[in-house]
Amino acid sequence: MNWACMSAQNDASPYSKTHPFLARISENRLLNQEGSAKETRHFVVDIVGSGLTYTVGDSLGVFATNRIEEVEELLEVLGATGDELVSPKMLKLEQPITLREALTSRLALAGPTPLLLKTLVTKATDPAEKIKLEELVAPDNAEALKPWLEQRHYIDILNEFSSAKLTPAELVDLQRKLMPRLYSIASSPRVSPQGVHLTVAVVRYETNDRHRVGVCSTFMADRVQVNETPVPVFVSNSHFGLPEDHAGTDIIMVGPGTGIAPFRAFVQERAGQGGTGRNWIFFGDQHEATDFLYADEWKDYVASGDVHKLDLAWSRDQAEKVYVQDKMRVSGAELWAWLQTGAIFYVCGDAKRMAKDVDQALHDIVAEHGDMSMDDAVAYVKQLKKDKRYQRDVY
Repeated sequence: MNWACMSAQNDASPYSKTHPFLARISENRLLNQEGSAKETRHFVVDIVGSGLTYTVGDSLGVFATNRIEEVEELLEVLGATGDELVSPKMLKLEQPITLREALTSRLALAGPTPLLLKTLVTKATDPAEKIKLEELVAPDNAEALKPWLEQRHYIDILNEFSSAKLTPAELVDLQRKLMPRLYSIASSPRVSPQGVHLTVAVVRYETNDRHRVGVCSTFMADRVQVNETPVPVFVSNSHFGLPEDHAGTDIIMVGPGTGIAPFRAFVQERAGQGGTGRNWIFFGDQHEATDFLYADEWKDYVASGDVHKLDLAWSRDQAEKVYVQDKMRVSGAELWAWLQTGAIFYVCGDAKRMAKDVDQALHDIVAEHGDMSMDDAVAYVKQLKKDKRYQRDVY
């Protein structure tokens, strides 16, 4: 198989991560049905005129802005107008920018660090606040501090320790960069060369008694006006993808939830190319009635033969939860047979639990159906990875 490097594919375009293209979102639609506990959206990002190209497996980088109300809240607690000029050290700017611009589009409002607390220790004038800060940053509290910080944004800490006053310049030097969010591309350039499809879980949650949102997912869902708002984007080439000579190769794709995105692209690519390679999809979510993303498309692909097998796992449709790794185990003998004849195994989605559980299931299947010891199964899977026949895009 020829795993040609695609890193040079956008050499003809002037746009990149450091010089993103100002795209427009031409479509924003909800994929979940009424009654779902989730909000998953399908976006089409128009890259006409950019010169950007992509291949299946790539990601689209999106630069978002912070919510105006969160910026205003920080300005208020600082006692600032937003017009103050700042030059955050980590941005390495040639010229200062306004505090409002820095907080809106250049700096993260979440992810406070221990350095913030250590700085506030020296600033606190209230004795009780100073004691609490000292306890938080004490060396023997390091393990407990991490989850404490994860529950808070900068505004929470500045409000909680209100006697510790920071200047705008001091605050911005304690913040992180607002980084672009990478989304797996959910389309093939064969089908949509100038409209990049994304499958995005919109993040909304409560923590520390405050409503929180995912910066980029809600930027696209709530604040971008279709066909109007400019959205800075770039294509990020990936190690994850199909070999150039994949037409005759069987592939197994495990992608629950938004992990299905690149596999929608894979199937579009392979259906458009033709070939003898079979496609096996494992998809799962909470409820079939409300969370079967792209259901009609998958049914059509099964009917046309472009998807040879479609295994579905619905975790909340029965008393006992069923996940994609459970479906893998049920079809373990056939999965092993596909691997033995050269199939490539792909996984995309949640790194914390799903990918680990799928990896364990794969090892167990190899050991059981390959009649191997677990040590030999580990060696077999390692060889799959070395041969690029086991690829993961997890986050």
